[in-house]
Amino acid sequence: MRFPVSSAKCRHPANREIVTFFSATDFCLMQRALTLAARGLFSTSPNPRVGCVLAQGDEMVGEGWHIRAGEAHAEVHALAAAGARARGATAYVTLEPCSHHGRTPPCAEALIAAGVGRVVVAMRDPNPLVAGRGMAMLRAAGIPTEEGLLAEEARELNIGFIARMTRGIPWLRLKIAASLDGRTALKNGQSQWITGAAARQDGHRFRARACALLTGIGTVRADNPQLNVRGVYAESAESETARQPLKIILDSRLELSPEARLFADGASALVVSALDDKTRAQPLLDKGAEWLCLPEASNAAGQGERIDLKRLMQELGRRGLNEVHGEAGATLNGAFIAAGLADELLVYLAPCLLGASARPLAALPELENLTERWSFGLQSCACIGQDVRMLCRRLD
Repeated sequence: MRFPVSSAKCRHPANREIVTFFSATDFCLMQRALTLAARGLFSTSPNPRVGCVLAQGDEMVGEGWHIRAGEAHAEVHALAAAGARARGATAYVTLEPCSHHGRTPPCAEALIAAGVGRVVVAMRDPNPLVAGRGMAMLRAAGIPTEEGLLAEEARELNIGFIARMTRGIPWLRLKIAASLDGRTALKNGQSQWITGAAARQDGHRFRARACALLTGIGTVRADNPQLNVRGVYAESAESETARQPLKIILDSRLELSPEARLFADGASALVVSALDDKTRAQPLLDKGAEWLCLPEASNAAGQGERIDLKRLMQELGRRGLNEVHGEAGATLNGAFIAAGLADELLVYLAPCLLGASARPLAALPELENLTERWSFGLQSCACIGQDVRMLCRRLD
């Protein structure tokens, strides 16, 4: 039995849209490929997470996933596992096979050489170096291709990679732990801990999938965080010395102490300022940090007022960062939201109240009309221990 799926459409070479019908077997095998792709959630940066299954009918004969950048892609692992049984098989790939020579050879060529009989992809690769060329290469070799099967799931898995490839800046997720009345700290700055241990550990899983962890100097002064991933990699058979995201500290006036705990593990750190003062930056450089001065245009003289957040995000995109995970205070949260740069809010709500004098989750300009509000759509909601996790996505 075959099932039509309205979202599973592909482009005919003549550029007319046709509906593609996928079987129940197709769905099951692509879902398996997506499950495999998710195994690279914490390790593939800056590459996308990709899974591949090879099947003869409904029998899987090989599978693989991309583990980390610079190593073999998912298709290569699956072909190696299938061996001679790859000939005539259907390849289910969560992202269009690459068609260019990067650090590894083109996967489209590997599939052709192995003699696969059909290729089904979840979504087209948004990378301009590929962007349909992989599918065209397969079709030119006489291999039937189809795309669009479980495309939405594939997009969610690589939302940061897609954002960087299509708009040039990373996907920015702001993580916020708050009380029911939307407060993140007492008036005196005390904030540890509003949410429970389960919510905090869940937050580390979101840290682990990011390319970078971002915070502001205010949070560093108040909490002196380590700003790293802890207690997650063991769950995925990785060691605690596995990939740590880049640490980004926004410090307009270069007030960060070189003795801050975030420097203790020796992980890469980027300090971004508006003040152009090499003397003040030198102690941070001596700790191994990189320094970047990005003042707003109105403050181009580098007097240390405000960092140009849009230029910052463009620079992070240029550096190949897909997802940036922000954990900051109300001022920085509000600045990113007001600038239209916050793609998602990852909010953990604790069943408590802190009162009107406590600090808000975002310092935003006063509005005179509800039509001016910043709107987010609820992506998911779940109970994490005694707290509620809400993932809200900006509505454009």
